[in-house]
Amino acid sequence: MSRRLARQTAFQTLYQIDITGDSVEQALQNPLDETLLEQTDQEFANSLVRGVVVHLSEIDNLLERFTKDWKIDRMSLVDRNILRLALYEITQLGDVPVSVSVNEAVELAKKYSDETAAKFINGVLGSVVDYIATELDKNE
Repeated sequence: MSRRLARQTAFQTLYQIDITGDSVEQALQNPLDETLLEQTDQEFANSLVRGVVVHLSEIDNLLERFTKDWKIDRMSLVDRNILRLALYEITQLGDVPVSVSVNEAVELAKKYSDETAAKFINGVLGSVVDYIATELDKNE
C-alpha cells in the first residue's frame, strides 16, 4: 500500500487539470493507468482528485485567508496544488491524521518545488491546523 505514491499521482493530476483545463476523467485516465498503484491506492488517488475538485472553491477561500499576501493566481502551480491537496485531506478526510497530511505536503514540495516552498507550505498548513483546532475548542 503506497498512499505516498497515490498522493503524488493525485497532485500530478490536479496540476494537469490546473494547466490544461482537462476534465477530471481526462486527467485521471493516464496517471492511474501508468502508475503501479494497487487498486486501493488508485481509489484513494481518484477520491483525492475528485474531492479537491468538488471542494475547490472552499479550499481556495481557505487558502486565500491564510496566505495573506498571496493571491491564488500568484502562487506557483506546484505549490497551489500541493496546498489544495493537503487542505482537502485536513478539512474533509477524517481517517488521515493531520500530521501525516502536512508531512506529505512538505515532502511533495521538497520533491517538486524547493526548500522555500516547503517552508511556505508548512507555515500555511500549520496556520490552518491551528485555526481549525481553535474553532473546534470554541464549539465544545
